[in-house]
Amino acid sequence: MLLKVLEIRNLSPSAYVLRLDRNGIEFKPGQCANLGLKGSGVNREYSIYSDCGTPWLEFLIKEIPGGLVSKSLRQVAPGQMIEFHGPYGAFVLTHDSSVSIRYTFIGTGTGIAPFHSFALSYPGLQYRLIHGIRDSSEQYDYSDFPRERITSCVSRETGHDFHGRVTHFLSDQDCPAEDRYYLCGNQKMIHEVYDLLRQKGVSGSNIMMEAFF
Repeated sequence: MLLKVLEIRNLSPSAYVLRLDRNGIEFKPGQCANLGLKGSGVNREYSIYSDCGTPWLEFLIKEIPGGLVSKSLRQVAPGQMIEFHGPYGAFVLTHDSSVSIRYTFIGTGTGIAPFHSFALSYPGLQYRLIHGIRDSSEQYDYSDFPRERITSCVSRETGHDFHGRVTHFLSDQDCPAEDRYYLCGNQKMIHEVYDLLRQKGVSGSNIMMEAFF
C-alpha cells in the first residue's frame, strides 16, 4: 500500500516523527508496520507512535548513520508517497477499562513509541513509564505524558529523574508481581530487565517484549 506523507517533525538531530495519511487503516496501539521508499524494495519496521483516534499515522524514527531507510524517509517531501506494509504485531494491551490492571512500560530510546500510542489511545490507563536514554535530546514528546507517570533514566547527564541505566533504577524498585510489564527497545536491555523482573518474582506470562535491534 502507498500512503501520502503529511509532515516530518524533527525532534532532535537524530530523531523525527513521520506523519502519514491514515487512509482508513485500522490498528491496535502497540502494533507496527514496515515502511520504505516507493519502489526501493527496502523496508524497515517501526512501531506506530500515534493514537488510534487520529486521521493520520505517526512513526518515531531515529536516523541511523548509513541507514538506508531511516535517512531516506527523513528527506521525503510532504505530498509524496511511501510504501506501507501492515499493521501487524502482538505487542498490544488486553485493555478493559472495567478491569483494574496496572502496567509498567520500560523502554529505551525510540522504544517509547508504542507506549506513547498506549497512553494517548487509552485515557485513564494506570501505568508508569520508565524510559532509558543517553541525554535530554531523547526525551521525545514527554509533554504528552502526565509528569508523575514518567521516569527518565539518563546515562550521560545528571540533573534528571535518575542518573544511570534502566536496570540500575529497577534494581531498587518495588516490582509488584501482579502488574503487567511491557519492554521495548534495545535487546540487551530487554534481556537484562526480563531476568531482573523474574528474580523479583514476576511471572514470565506478565512480561511482554518487543526488541528493536
